[in-house]
Amino acid sequence: MSLMDHVDASTQLAKNNEVQLLVFKASTGEDTPFYAINVFKTREVVEAKNHFLTQIPSAHPLLEGTVVLRGMQIPILNLPLWLGHSIAREDTPRSRFLICDFNGIIIGLRIMEAYRVIKKNWSAMHAPDSYNMQNHSKVVNDTRLEDGSICMVLDFEQLLADVIPSAMVNVDESPENLKDLVIPQKLLDGEILIAEDSKVAQTHLRNILDRAHIKHRIFNNGRLLIEHINSLEDKSIIPAVITDIEMPEMSGFTVIKILRESSETRNIPIIVNSSMTGENNKREAEALGADDFVSKTKSHDIIPLVVGVMQKRGNI
Repeated sequence: MSLMDHVDASTQLAKNNEVQLLVFKASTGEDTPFYAINVFKTREVVEAKNHFLTQIPSAHPLLEGTVVLRGMQIPILNLPLWLGHSIAREDTPRSRFLICDFNGIIIGLRIMEAYRVIKKNWSAMHAPDSYNMQNHSKVVNDTRLEDGSICMVLDFEQLLADVIPSAMVNVDESPENLKDLVIPQKLLDGEILIAEDSKVAQTHLRNILDRAHIKHRIFNNGRLLIEHINSLEDKSIIPAVITDIEMPEMSGFTVIKILRESSETRNIPIIVNSSMTGENNKREAEALGADDFVSKTKSHDIIPLVVGVMQKRGNI
């Protein structure tokens, strides 16, 4: 499959409220759980024993070192250690490096074994309350495999925030963007609605909006956001919607589609805030009716974007 075919497949799946997951185990032992990552955030899986690991002095305990792969120096993070698991010393040579791309940041994750790729509808992905009870939960949602076992999707943004915080959004930059910005009265009086399943991304958005004294409400998935909007008698009071793309139960693309199909919500400004930053995802979001698209690493720009879109739509 060519790169463009790869990207097209990712976009088509999200448009159909589907996701393709790479299922893997992070540690040894028959009873160790299955984990998963969106296939389109992965590049390849390589055998750890074939790559020399260069250790970095005074590095984070989870940063094992770096390897050189296809001319690129890639940091390797100890995923089992982050999850509280371990790989037996005798099994380490059989472990793998899962090479991933997060917002253009290439990292490798040590795992034990990659199993297979599965396709799921987001309606079959669930986020139990137990994952939402702590601010630093490492799991965002889960699904069932054919044998009934649970497969957990990890919050890789939380992993990056823990180990490489410089790769995440700098919320301290947000006040600089507001110096000469005139906030519309509708935004000051209203409440921005946000669909986002990652706890770390929720925290970033909450901090940015709180600093600007802008009211907001965050939902853990797109379905909850749509249910809330449907419950409002006057939907025109919504100043803007911010949505992720990848979410359990309902993807961001489906959120956009539903809002644009209704006469009551079709004029609400919609900003996509996602780590799925490929051009095809941006084009698809625009084709469905999103007004703008921002990478999660640049969420500090979210308020100027919202204001700009509100002005363009006359929604002030």
